[in-house]
Amino acid sequence: MDTAANGHENFFKKLRYLIVDDFDSFRLSMRQMLRNFGAEHIEVANSGGAAIQRCTYEQFDVVLCDYNLGEGKNGQHILEELRHKKLLKRTSLFLMVTAETSKEMVMGAREYQPDAYLTKPINRAMLEKRLGSLVEQRRALLPINRAIDLENFPEAISLCVQALPKQTKYKTWLLKTLADLYQQVGDFGHARKIYDEVLTQRDLSWARLGKGKVLLAEQHFDEAISTLKSLIADHPDYIEGYDLLAQAQAQQGKLSLAQDTLSKAAELSPNALLRQKHFAEIAQTNQDMTTASDAWRKTVQLGAHSIHDNAEHYLGLGRSLCELSEGDSSEAGKAHADEAILVLGRMEKRFPEAPEVVIRSRLIQSRVNMGQGNTAEAEKCLQTVVTDLEEPTSLSADTAIEYAKTLFRLGRAEEAKHLLARLAKQHEDNSELLQQIESLLDEPVSYRQRMVARDLNRTGIKAFEEGALDDAAAAFKQALEIVPSHASLNLNLIQVLMKMYSEQPERQAALKDCDRHLDALAALPEHHRQHRRYLALKKKLEGLKNA
Repeated sequence: MDTAANGHENFFKKLRYLIVDDFDSFRLSMRQMLRNFGAEHIEVANSGGAAIQRCTYEQFDVVLCDYNLGEGKNGQHILEELRHKKLLKRTSLFLMVTAETSKEMVMGAREYQPDAYLTKPINRAMLEKRLGSLVEQRRALLPINRAIDLENFPEAISLCVQALPKQTKYKTWLLKTLADLYQQVGDFGHARKIYDEVLTQRDLSWARLGKGKVLLAEQHFDEAISTLKSLIADHPDYIEGYDLLAQAQAQQGKLSLAQDTLSKAAELSPNALLRQKHFAEIAQTNQDMTTASDAWRKTVQLGAHSIHDNAEHYLGLGRSLCELSEGDSSEAGKAHADEAILVLGRMEKRFPEAPEVVIRSRLIQSRVNMGQGNTAEAEKCLQTVVTDLEEPTSLSADTAIEYAKTLFRLGRAEEAKHLLARLAKQHEDNSELLQQIESLLDEPVSYRQRMVARDLNRTGIKAFEEGALDDAAAAFKQALEIVPSHASLNLNLIQVLMKMYSEQPERQAALKDCDRHLDALAALPEHHRQHRRYLALKKKLEGLKNA
């Protein structure tokens, strides 16, 4: 290709370039090729850190970045950080250069949307052809991208509409961008119209994904899930479809299905930190601590050089390992406990300027030690932060919850209940926090005990549905021996006992048991999820007595 003849030389000349590679010879080679194209302003960086620093203080039009950069950040880390910090404008180009073509690398890097991949070895003809077409597209769409960078979305929409009949070469890009912009401003009707029109002509994955986003935004959950399932069935490697499907399933309350979906996504693309974090959180909510700990562990590993590294990832891993190790004296239990202490210690060194993070770390370590029978060490861990805990009202809600969990584990249940009562009063409008408090008060026991109680609850419900009332009552009573204050379990048992009495009035003892279990719930707060049911069953019991 004759650069001058095609008008590219002037475009190349005006742009500012950054070459990122840890080999001096490659940087020199790329620089020479760019100079041959007419480029004048060319900077280089030999590491991820140096590249981020350069982009912080200077705006580049083209970044040519190698994926493998030795120790430290790789090309994916650089791209995600530039996107996160908004150091890479839409008007800029990011080209990922690599000799590696593994699926994990490509899938992981693709999620942060580089403008192109260049596979080593790179020759002048290849670079000129790829870069030339990208620079030409950049020039043609520059006004639209500038408007988006300035977050002037109405202007960007107007420019896209004007460009559609003129820039037919970039029609697909314009339609996709226009639909995205309509979603940004909340105009889902126009966005959906574009996706539907595109899909009547061609089966494009981005249009099917976009339609799924619109359906989800409009809370058409079943239709969104159907659309997204169809998308990933036809395009199993389209990773964005899995993420959106899991989001839809979670919003419907189908957390087990959401976990399965994220498991498949994490298997396909294991190097995306935010997905691993979401996977860990869903698994933890589902009480699948083995899966949660694996996902948190991966999240922590991926955070080593990532802008998304966070103390909460270490705390999440510490908590899940604490749950797995509690009451487990086997080698596996001890290994989980040792790993938890090690991970939390590393976190304290990594985030030394976050005092509440250290407090939470020590509280979890206290529970880890208590779970392994090391009472003295558990008390010692608590004592290291006891001064900070003397004024619970000054603690964040997350730290107060952590403190309450630890008080329960150390046998100081009344202190824990008092703390949670004050916390609930302070945050009476925070439904999510109130639900956490309810769950903790219902099940202030170890992970293994919770799992046993929940299995017994399921057994009791199944027996009740089958009409085996005595078996149902036995299962609920056994569960209540583990968690005597559990509101739902107490009410389940009351419901069974009332059914027994209705069928066999001679069983007067059943009514007395109902009274006892209702009395146990007398202090149930009005905001509790089971409060309405408590009132309904109480009224029904009075009716049975007066009949």
